[in-house]
Amino acid sequence: MTPARPAPAPDAPDAAAEAGPAPQGRTGAADGPDGDAGTDLRWALTRLRAAIDVTAYPLNLPGADDARQLGSSLRAQLADYLLPRLARLDAPLLVVVGGSTGAGKSTLVNSLVQARVSTVGVLRPTTRSPVLVCSPLDSAWFRQGDLLPGLTRTTTPGDQPDTLHLVTAPALPAGLAFLDAPDIDSVVDANRALAAQLLAAADLWLFVTTAARYADAVPWELLRTARLRGTAIALVLDRVPPAAADEVTAHLAEMLAAHQLGAAPLFVLPETVVDGQGLLPGRHTEPLRSWFGRLAADSEARAAVIRQTLDGAVAALGPAVESLATAADQQATAAQALDERVRSGYRGARRTVEEALRDGRLLRGEVLARWQEFVGTGELFRTLEARVGQLRDRLVAAMTGRPAPNAQLRTAIESQLVTLLREAAATAAEQTAAAWQTHPAGAALLTDELSRPTEDLPERAERLVRDWQRSVLELVRTQGGDKRFVARSAAYAVNATGLAVMVAVFASTAFIPTGLEVAAAGGTTVAAQKVLEAIFGDQAIRALATRARSDLLGMVDRLFDEEAARYLARTAAAGVDAGHGDQLREAARLVDAARADAGPDGTETAGAEAAR
Repeated sequence: MTPARPAPAPDAPDAAAEAGPAPQGRTGAADGPDGDAGTDLRWALTRLRAAIDVTAYPLNLPGADDARQLGSSLRAQLADYLLPRLARLDAPLLVVVGGSTGAGKSTLVNSLVQARVSTVGVLRPTTRSPVLVCSPLDSAWFRQGDLLPGLTRTTTPGDQPDTLHLVTAPALPAGLAFLDAPDIDSVVDANRALAAQLLAAADLWLFVTTAARYADAVPWELLRTARLRGTAIALVLDRVPPAAADEVTAHLAEMLAAHQLGAAPLFVLPETVVDGQGLLPGRHTEPLRSWFGRLAADSEARAAVIRQTLDGAVAALGPAVESLATAADQQATAAQALDERVRSGYRGARRTVEEALRDGRLLRGEVLARWQEFVGTGELFRTLEARVGQLRDRLVAAMTGRPAPNAQLRTAIESQLVTLLREAAATAAEQTAAAWQTHPAGAALLTDELSRPTEDLPERAERLVRDWQRSVLELVRTQGGDKRFVARSAAYAVNATGLAVMVAVFASTAFIPTGLEVAAAGGTTVAAQKVLEAIFGDQAIRALATRARSDLLGMVDRLFDEEAARYLARTAAAGVDAGHGDQLREAARLVDAARADAGPDGTETAGAEAAR
């Protein structure tokens, strides 16, 4: 293997730059007493992780899947890399070896550590569970599980993606470890996800590709992500035919420059055969082994690479968290929009009932006929004499087998109101379901049951009307504020007055309907009105009707609120919180502030110290 461009020794002034893109800022590092810059940054990152943990994107919106994946990725990077690395800046440098299927990653790792520590073979994917190779002197750090805590440590090979196979190699110097990751383009979803997770936990990414596959789209997307995160990168171009070495190397260098990765060290490995142990010839791997050897021997160079990657990862959190916050805002906006569509639908149902009470339509048909009978036959006047009227009602009902006119009127009122409520509720359910159906999040939450009223709505509507009728009678009986009216009502039939008030609620005026209804009812209706007004007073009747209408609408509101609650419960159960976007932004702001206060070695900057 020969380097395509000079790979300087780690002790050179630009060693850190050659390991990857130049640092974009500063970051805190090792443990310190409470209140120092490094501790503040760890605290801010812990708070950010908590904000990401509680933010969900449950509604089916464009970009929600991306937000979930990004949130999962950020949580993993915080837990797997940023927090443990900030706690131990002096821990060994972790080189994650990643690349495409069949690029020869495992063979390269084995050759670099001079031992068969990672399985190689023709079956793909070969590397299923990651293999971490370190010096025996560094094994304790990796065994304790601070880094990549979600992976179970094991000392035996396996094929479970949630395990980390730890291997020690005496030929590997202390301070440096290699992690052989699954293929970034594996046909197995879990392997691809794990590869991305491991790359996010790398201090340095050693990207391995081949002369045949270096232009594939997937690796370049990951390289772009690594660059945006500030991750230090080195590349190996494997299996290059000698005749095409110059051409392929030049083209790859052009692509790296175009992707702002021109400073990344590039090593070229020609086509060759492995020895009896499956290792590459030492003369080809020597340049890369020497480069890593110098890096392992120089603690300052290692620290520079770690700080570069660490600072780049912290700096990249801001835009990523803003994307999450925007997605969280969209979730909250969508939930509010769905709820408003529900409320709008049932407000429409309430208006339908209110307009029906106002325009007199409920007085047509059965109610008007029973009112005419009640008034036109003189029943109203007879029942105003309470005791005589009640006795006569019972006698008439017993002899004829027919309910008294006042009972028939009351039943007609109940039937009209119940029908109105059922129709309004059905319309509201249908319209709300249609409104949700046109919204991507609403369509996903919608069920067949929501598009129609609840099964017990008819019974609840009947109970509502009966309760209202009783409340009207009680209102007539206990009318306060006018003692003269109370005295008079005690001398006459409460039921008759109550029925008159109920009919008045259905009228556009405060009492007996006008227009066609008056014409149909005839002079007896008008006469009845005048008698009641003379007995109880015009204002008293109007006040009773106004109060009864208000009570009825209040009951209707509660009925429709119960119907709407089925929809609102669906959005509430999704768990969308309107404040999550702001919480994410505040947490990211604290991270930025802590990063600005932290120097490259974890101490406060002069400006931050002066500001205290």
